[in-house]
Amino acid sequence: MTLHDKIYEWIYNSKSISANGVAEAAKQSELFIVDAVVFAGVILVALLAYLITQRVVIRVTTKIVHHTKNTWDDEMLNSKLMLWLSMLVPTLIVWHLAPFALRDDNIGVEFGKIIQNLALLVIIALGLLSSNSILNIIERIYQRYKISRELPIKGFIQVIKILLFISGIIFMVSVSLNESPVIIFSGLGAMTAVLMLIFKDSILGLVAGVQLAGNRMVAKGDWIEMPKYGADGDVLEVALTTVKVRNFDKTITTVPTYALISDSFKNWRGMSQSGVRRIKRSINLDMNSVHFLNAEQTAEMKKITLLKEYIEAKEADIAKWNEDKATADNTLNARALTNIGTFRAYIQAYVRNHPKISNDETILIRQLQPSDKGLPIEIYIFTNDNRWVEYEGIQSDIFDHLISSAHLFKLRIFQSPSDYSMMAFANREIE
Repeated sequence: MTLHDKIYEWIYNSKSISANGVAEAAKQSELFIVDAVVFAGVILVALLAYLITQRVVIRVTTKIVHHTKNTWDDEMLNSKLMLWLSMLVPTLIVWHLAPFALRDDNIGVEFGKIIQNLALLVIIALGLLSSNSILNIIERIYQRYKISRELPIKGFIQVIKILLFISGIIFMVSVSLNESPVIIFSGLGAMTAVLMLIFKDSILGLVAGVQLAGNRMVAKGDWIEMPKYGADGDVLEVALTTVKVRNFDKTITTVPTYALISDSFKNWRGMSQSGVRRIKRSINLDMNSVHFLNAEQTAEMKKITLLKEYIEAKEADIAKWNEDKATADNTLNARALTNIGTFRAYIQAYVRNHPKISNDETILIRQLQPSDKGLPIEIYIFTNDNRWVEYEGIQSDIFDHLISSAHLFKLRIFQSPSDYSMMAFANREIE
């Protein structure tokens, strides 16, 4: 005797579903009630399994996770993975028991297939949601490690999600149409051109992401400059199709991932990791203020501690040179100290003795090509503190001092004359 027979006998006190003396319409109604009772039992079992999963399995799992020393397993509790899995258990029960809950005639078989297909659609959807949660958990755990800054995997995770959801949709369509998914997959070949057009950015982003990660060109936390896209700040996220940059004015710029491969950009990571930062700036001097130092001026320069050793060495060198080549009546036949050369020597000594300048890096004080803006003296040095605010403070302090010191060497800082200064100069000439 089948389960349906037992339920029928229990409800209608009849020995069998096939008992005589019952009208066909009434019999079908009775059979439908029997099916409903059996299916309700299946739903009850599914709900019981859901409650056991929620009240027992998940609670026990939560307690175990809280008592472990690991912190990465907490991500599982912070996600919706347990919710999707708890819903997956009763759905699997309905899918598996649906054919047995309905009678084995034509009507029962058809209803059983419909219920099974609906349950299978829910199973696929829950499987996709569970997979999505697992990928999110993997990504969050990976971000806890330092290597995630150099090798971001968000783009690869997004590619896997896209492939999973496309496959899931295909399986759901095949279940709805009662066709093999192989037929649908084979039909995708004819749609390759359309798919490439739709997922063009994703494909380009995937290729760019592989190159960026493989060559370690950009990572989360890097300071990059990309003027074409108005990006100048820290990288917040390297995704499949976009790279988010938080500019220093707190705005967010979104740059296509493949643009980092096709276009040029500046990455300041090397500077950040080196611990130093370059200062490259010039002071423009008025060439009319450049001259030789006389004995009195040289004596004054010797009083500067940073210049004393330099001037003594230079005087000895110049005196030796001038023994045979100089004449008293022609200055050009002899070597002599100049105020601009002495000023360069002072800058060199000043920055070498500055506590915030790295002596392990290049220290270069040089003249550049003179122009209508005067004679540039370029200072090329590196600070040993690359923090932005501190760096700007060090740079400003150095140039404050050098600009203020120039007049002691009888040098004038070049400045384009304004209308006011020209008028004041003309008034002095008239007076």
